Amino acid sequence: MTQKTIYLAGGCFWGVEAYFRRIGGVVSAVSGYANGRTENPSYEDVCRRNSGHAETVAVTFDSGIISLADILRHFFRLIDPTSLNRQGNDVGEQYRSGIYYTDAADEQTIRAALAEVQVQHAQPVVVENLPLRHFYSAEDYHQDYLGKNPGGYCHIDLRLAAKPLNAQGAERVFARPSENEIRVRLTDEQYYVTQQSGTERPFSHAYDHLFQAGIYVDIVSGEPLFSSADKFDSGCGWPSFSRPIAYDYITAREDGSHGMQRIEVRSAAADSHLGHVFPDGPQSRGGLRFCINGASLRFIPLEKMDEEGYGAWKYAVEAV
Repeated sequence: MTQKTIYLAGGCFWGVEAYFRRIGGVVSAVSGYANGRTENPSYEDVCRRNSGHAETVAVTFDSGIISLADILRHFFRLIDPTSLNRQGNDVGEQYRSGIYYTDAADEQTIRAALAEVQVQHAQPVVVENLPLRHFYSAEDYHQDYLGKNPGGYCHIDLRLAAKPLNAQGAERVFARPSENEIRVRLTDEQYYVTQQSGTERPFSHAYDHLFQAGIYVDIVSGEPLFSSADKFDSGCGWPSFSRPIAYDYITAREDGSHGMQRIEVRSAAADSHLGHVFPDGPQSRGGLRFCINGASLRFIPLEKMDEEGYGAWKYAVEAV
């Protein structure tokens, strides 16, 4: 027998379940409630009656195809391991993160994985590592919820499931070039937008109407910023996206210029001015609108991403 089950709590179980259903070697993923204080809890008990359970997914996998260590590597992609009783927008004891096991031999593997994760964070890792006390399957309507309700709420980027754990190129480092290189490389408009926090005229850039599959990278450093999969026509006159490829590549700060209170978006490594983010985007996509100057971006078509060294980010473009 090569099938094993591990119980993973990582915030709302809809997204955790949907993610693991996409991973090769996973036999099943079942949403439920684990390690609480009562028996046979309902969703109402867990959310409103202080039952103490964590929303948990029972992940059964074929250990001949995928190891527990790799299951855990996938899991740590999905959560903030330093966030106590919170993941994404969900707050409460039921949204704590934890790894619960039934085989005592798994505890050492879990402990090693947690130690590796701790090295990557300055704040303490607060993921529970405990024996499973009990697990109760959630109501039928919770099972495969995102499969039944496409576009439903999810705090997890499910496209990550298509990204190999050891994606070649993912370790690529992006940096800001010298000032001389920047001045020579950029057009006057690109320099004005990225280096002087300028704004191009609305409806003036070709990217406003471009919906070809691919990614948009920082014109200065090449950092992968936005995906065509998250682009939408907002009608505002500038390229609009519902989210970045990864928040690691952008920074946000308050901007009080021009008598307005806005949130400016800049690239992380090059510190290029990109645009602003507003809370009036499509609710089905998370409610944000990243309003970005086309002059701050360079588009790389999907078919050229491998050639240009961006193959590790194809998961963000290709359909889940």
